[in-house]
Amino acid sequence: MTLHLSKISSDALAEVQGPISVSSNKSGSIYARFGKRLLDLTLVLMAAPIVVPLIALVALMILATGAMPFYSQARVGRGGTPFRMWKLRTMVTDADQRLEDYLDENPCARAEWDATQKLKDDPRVTPFGRILRKSSIDELPQLFNVLSGTMSLVGPRPMMMHQRALYTGRAYFELRPGITGFWQVSDRNECAFQDRVLFDNSYLQKVSLKTDAQILIRTIGVVYRATGH
Repeated sequence: MTLHLSKISSDALAEVQGPISVSSNKSGSIYARFGKRLLDLTLVLMAAPIVVPLIALVALMILATGAMPFYSQARVGRGGTPFRMWKLRTMVTDADQRLEDYLDENPCARAEWDATQKLKDDPRVTPFGRILRKSSIDELPQLFNVLSGTMSLVGPRPMMMHQRALYTGRAYFELRPGITGFWQVSDRNECAFQDRVLFDNSYLQKVSLKTDAQILIRTIGVVYRATGH
């Protein structure tokens, strides 16, 4: 199956490209090579006293339902190196089989999945999991990925291993995947998977402390509006 590059919505482009106006490639800058990692470690350690107890509390709530609270999945990292990304569990334990059965029975859902690699009405997500996703709390364990250096606070959305064959760009592989980024603060639920190439190319050209600060501030707004999916 071949996916065709679709256009990012005008609203998404305006939000992503609006006030950020850096045209040169910053991937080799001092900030990209050293400052970005320092910012990641500083902010994660500052947030730890609040975040760690919150993760522990939610993990206990999930454990009380009889499910293992943490879930890890192989993702494509910087340079194409695989790594395991951690999340709080939001899906049923037989999620993969349930997805295949659902897509086989629903052609419209299959078309949506092929285009976006997401489902607005995902049968795998538990009721409590929907709350965690809306609030983005399920993403908090990825801060441990940031500490280990497999992820950054800001960067491209981590790709699943099978999605690598669908990705037509190169920018993703020059960056650490991020908990948040251009795609995450855009109209992400309306974007096709291949739109990520445009977001990643744009971010690679604009890596700077100012850019990352703007994205982190926008992320607060996304979490507040509970637009996670």
